[in-house]
This record gives sequence, C-alpha cells and structure tokens, in this order.
Amino acid sequence: MKLEDRLLRSIKLRSGNVVLRTELAGLGSNSQLSEALRALQAKGVLVRIGTGVYAKTRKSVATGATIPAGSLETLATETLKKMGVMLNSGRAADSYNAGDTTQLPGLFVANTGRRRIRRKIAVGGRSVVYENDYGQAKTDT
Repeated sequence: MKLEDRLLRSIKLRSGNVVLRTELAGLGSNSQLSEALRALQAKGVLVRIGTGVYAKTRKSVATGATIPAGSLETLATETLKKMGVMLNSGRAADSYNAGDTTQLPGLFVANTGRRRIRRKIAVGGRSVVYENDYGQAKTDT
C-alpha cells in the first residue's frame, strides 16, 4: 500500500479537523511524508494552515470550492490544544463579554497566559493574533 493511501486512511479515521505532521511521522521518512502530504494537498484532501499543521477540507455549499473544515477560531484552538498550549480569550473579548464595551472584537486574539508563542496559523487570509500576560500588573481588587 502506498504511503499516500495510508495517510488518507489515517486522516479519515482521526477525530477533529487538525492533523499535525508529528502525528504522521511514524508512517514514513521525512521526504516520503512531505511528498505524500503535498499530493494530498493537490487532491484537495488537506490544506496547510501552518508549519507542520494541516486541516481537513470540505466542499463549500455556496461555491463548490474546497475549503478548510472549520473556521480560524476552531482550527487554531484545536491546533494549540494539541500542542499543549492553554488558551484564554483576549482582553477585547473579555471586555465585550463582561459588558464593559459594545464594540465587537475584530480579530481572533488568543491569550496564551505566561507562555510566549510565535507560531503563525492562518486560514482564508486571516491569522491568529497572540497576546500574553507579560507586562500586565496584577492587582488584588
């Protein structure tokens, strides 16, 4: 059985919409894996959303085009959880949810707490913006 067929079967059996390259590393060598992932992208089975991060695809009901099987928010959250990063909502979303402001947050901002992240995750021309708790004074009120 070709590596491409084994990858296809492995991807279809996985729950969730995000597949990390490290999860597939045991199926073949680096060069074989790169070639098979490129072939699956060309066939429209996967779309690359970051370095070593791929998302499953589906057909758009409106246009019939192949699109990622989720929004930026869901795919980025799933990716970072698989990588062991705990996420919180950003300050703008917290202000809106608390009723302090009526302005909706325009970007998907992920607060990574005390962890610093520089990984780019992009879907459909939009990418994740990160913020962390560094430089914020903690008050006891």
